[in-house]
Amino acid sequence: MSSLHSSIHLVLLDLDGTLIDSRPGIAASTRAALRSLGHTPEDTLDIAAFIGPPLQDMLRALLQARGDGRVDEAVLAYRRHYGDVGLFDCALYPGIREALQEMHGAGLRLYLATSKREVFARRILEHLELASLFTAIHGSVPSGALDHKPELLAHILSMRNISARDGVMIGDRRHDIAGAHAVGLRSLGVLWGYGSRDELETAGADRLVESPLDLARTIASMVTR
Repeated sequence: MSSLHSSIHLVLLDLDGTLIDSRPGIAASTRAALRSLGHTPEDTLDIAAFIGPPLQDMLRALLQARGDGRVDEAVLAYRRHYGDVGLFDCALYPGIREALQEMHGAGLRLYLATSKREVFARRILEHLELASLFTAIHGSVPSGALDHKPELLAHILSMRNISARDGVMIGDRRHDIAGAHAVGLRSLGVLWGYGSRDELETAGADRLVESPLDLARTIASMVTR
């Protein structure tokens, strides 16, 4: 684990599994995408392990298990369904609103950094009345250039002219931790999302947080070191 050697001024946050439990909407849109290609997904399809990486990776894995390589078609079908009804089928984790308000009130700049399409992420945060707490909202774009966390985080740091040594990335999957390390950010893994403690520890998270109620306090302790 890396040294927490300098003060935190900005906080980058993942969305799915970190701020919101988005599994119901993602699962419904995934089933809709599979049905559009002629498959019959079971209603109990468990997609929790696939949430976090880019959408193409999730659908590719599900299609490979069915001997189907039509990933691009599945992505289009998924996004049609998700944009219409799936994106609002989510719930804010208890304590997250208060944690964001506390960090924002303490003068920390909050940035969303999600592999979800930026337009969807913005609509979700606006629906949950959280968008005003964020300095900026960043996500993937149609070109695919920002699908993966290292590229997305590098883009945010460059575009916003901010230093990695001043920030921390918060997420629930190994991709968040690896992305942070790739660009020199410290990393904080949360244990209420879709990744396990073992996954986050193996990825090298600087710290782990058990509950959203502990999030702002953990960040505050990093600020004052």
